[in-house]
Amino acid sequence: MSHGLLVAGTTSDAGKSVVTAGICRWLARQGVRVAPFKAQNMSLNSFVTREGAEIGRAQAMQAQAARVEPSALMNPVLLKPGGDRRSQVVLMGHPVGEMSARGYHGGRQERLLGTVLDCLDRLRAEHDVVICEGAGSPAEINLRRTDIVNMGLARAAGLPVLVVGDIDRGGVFASFFGTLALLDKADQKLVAGFLVNKFRGDVTLLDPGLDMLRDLTGRSTYGVLPFRTGLGIDEEDGLRVSLRGTVRESTPAGPVGQDVLRVAVCAVPLMSNFTDVDALAAEPGVVVRFVDRPEETADADLVIVPGTRGTVLALRWLQQRGLAGALARRAAEGRPVLGICGGFQILGEHIDDTARVESREPSADGLGLLPLRVRFVPEKTLGRPRGQALGEQVEGYEIHHGVADVQGGEAFLDGCRVGSVWGTHWHGSLESDGFRRAFLRTVAAAAGRRFVPAPDTAFAALREEQLERLGDLIEQHADTDALWRLIEEGPPPGLPFVPPGAP
Repeated sequence: MSHGLLVAGTTSDAGKSVVTAGICRWLARQGVRVAPFKAQNMSLNSFVTREGAEIGRAQAMQAQAARVEPSALMNPVLLKPGGDRRSQVVLMGHPVGEMSARGYHGGRQERLLGTVLDCLDRLRAEHDVVICEGAGSPAEINLRRTDIVNMGLARAAGLPVLVVGDIDRGGVFASFFGTLALLDKADQKLVAGFLVNKFRGDVTLLDPGLDMLRDLTGRSTYGVLPFRTGLGIDEEDGLRVSLRGTVRESTPAGPVGQDVLRVAVCAVPLMSNFTDVDALAAEPGVVVRFVDRPEETADADLVIVPGTRGTVLALRWLQQRGLAGALARRAAEGRPVLGICGGFQILGEHIDDTARVESREPSADGLGLLPLRVRFVPEKTLGRPRGQALGEQVEGYEIHHGVADVQGGEAFLDGCRVGSVWGTHWHGSLESDGFRRAFLRTVAAAAGRRFVPAPDTAFAALREEQLERLGDLIEQHADTDALWRLIEEGPPPGLPFVPPGAP
């Protein structure tokens, strides 16, 4: 019996993460003990588990969908891109070094397959079902030899594969057929069928194409999921976030007070954990946008400098774009600025990276808006701190190599505040409802806005509602009986080979 499934995709961002979360929530509703799994994840959007391990935020959200505690077992390999075409390799939640893409795919990746399979076996032993998520496309034929996250994992673990395609992009039938036809015979035997994602319109118009796809491939389509706004879980790649758009596609609610509050987030290079601002975007009357020009901050009531995997690189980018000057002027005028993690370090006086942990530059002067000096060390701080700020309880998580020596100002979480400039290493602090409301009231007062935070916005409840909607999507629009048979029994026997196969 399979007791598992691999959700692959015709492309990156086809909807694998969302579908995996939806299936996890659907199964959890049935009383099934289910866990998510992604063997290898490339992401700057990460999370810290209770045992102090760093994993992709998408897997943490999928664990919430499955109603289980996130664990390093669910994402044993995390790659965090940095400069110079290199990535930090995080193994079982802890960094083990930097490596180029060529070096990783040249041998290191294959050697990690044993660790990956051990984690999957442990999850299978503890749960009834494990829903695995692939990465990119399973038909990346240049990388198949060393693959441990798509067909390499499916073949090693005997997993049936469901291929998701984003029809909103167009070309979904060609993508389904081409993905299958580029796999060798052994891999094709595991590909059970397809799932159409983000369909708009009358689904009956799609039926002739689905029939032809079945005739061409011998494989069924397990469902057609309609296009829905506001369903994205925590994305893996901040680069996919529009620099001009809002954080989410959901319809914003009107303000409770007389004014809205405008938040501008500097879209720094190698931006990490951009989901820190999602809790602000969920507040009625708060408008959040990502910006890359100083004039876009002119009408902002709050400017946020977010986390980044390249602190000095982001500092230089702010200076080159003129945003550094805009931040300095804001501070001088008493207009609110918030730095989070790398953004906090940038707002300080000096950055020492003589250990060459992140940067080619051994030292750099920061923007000097907060009284701190930062020293980068090879050991990474990973934690789930709790504390108080603005009279409210706050929880967050820390992921950083920089050690901050705060030399003045008013205490603020683990960082400091000077006037209307705040800084902290804590990610996720704005998800604490009471603290977020107190912070927004303080920002509104400093900005002279008649903004009032909604008294009943509960961010955790909104996330749970979102996961319920993902479960509904699977339950209402996928062939759940066929999906359950696939999970229990594996791919249908006798699936035909579609030529030409892998070269």
